[in-house]
Amino acid sequence: MMKDKRLIWIFLIVSHFAFSQIRGVVKDSISGEPISYVNISVENETVGTTSEADGSFSLDIKDEKVLIFSALGFETKKLSSKSEVILLKPKVFELKEVVIEQPKFKKEIEIGNFNKPLGYHISGDLEWSNAKFFKYETTYEQTKFVKKIKITTRSKVNNAKFKIRIFSVNKEGSPEDDLLYEDIIVTVKKGKRKNIIDISNLKLVFPEEGLFIAYEVLKIESNKYEFKYTENESKKLIKKIYYAPDFECNLVEEQNTYHNRFGKWIKLQRWHNNEIGSREKYNNKVFEPAINLILTN
Repeated sequence: MMKDKRLIWIFLIVSHFAFSQIRGVVKDSISGEPISYVNISVENETVGTTSEADGSFSLDIKDEKVLIFSALGFETKKLSSKSEVILLKPKVFELKEVVIEQPKFKKEIEIGNFNKPLGYHISGDLEWSNAKFFKYETTYEQTKFVKKIKITTRSKVNNAKFKIRIFSVNKEGSPEDDLLYEDIIVTVKKGKRKNIIDISNLKLVFPEEGLFIAYEVLKIESNKYEFKYTENESKKLIKKIYYAPDFECNLVEEQNTYHNRFGKWIKLQRWHNNEIGSREKYNNKVFEPAINLILTN
């Protein structure tokens, strides 16, 4: 009996040192103010989290690691996981000569296939962000300003939050630089919601190279929910933690969607399951976010 107790204590001690929870806070290096919703990932691993509204974060990791801190408007920084206070330096943006033009808001067109969702994306441990490409058409010359973004969510959590980001397109056709200098944080209600995000105040002109609209998952406590499912073979009940909201997707032919897993943009590949029956429609297709844009003049 005494031997068994010693084994239990040894197991508890080993478990304690194998995985420990680190805590810290991310702040602006100039103002000292906390930075909300910073992406925090472990270098070369598929592990990460998001800072809370007050800049605080916690992460369960084994041993000392290198953490990568990334936030819109700040320089990306790498630090040891032993660091408790992380100071991010604001980016200095080089101002370019631009022609200021005021939108008239008298004409609108809607682009995308928002009204034909055939599935939805659930955000687990690995998923971080999905970006949908919008190609420029010469017909947009009369409605060159991006006025609104439409996206459908399904949330098991009330007041779930996520980010909208807008990217330029590089020579390889993948997302590159942020076209905005500030985060767009969207709060959604529980259940299925068609969200319309008005960005007309940004006066964003649709680039001739096209652009990417992306949603970004916030791995914060208030977004967590438990997802349960049964394995087909073992019939075992599986419980996992996911992050609200879920995002509706369309089934399309074109490979115009990229997903980001801790800093790397990867083109979504076609499904090659070769199944028949109800799942046959998925073969050689791509799931892309059900996002529409409303353009104006």
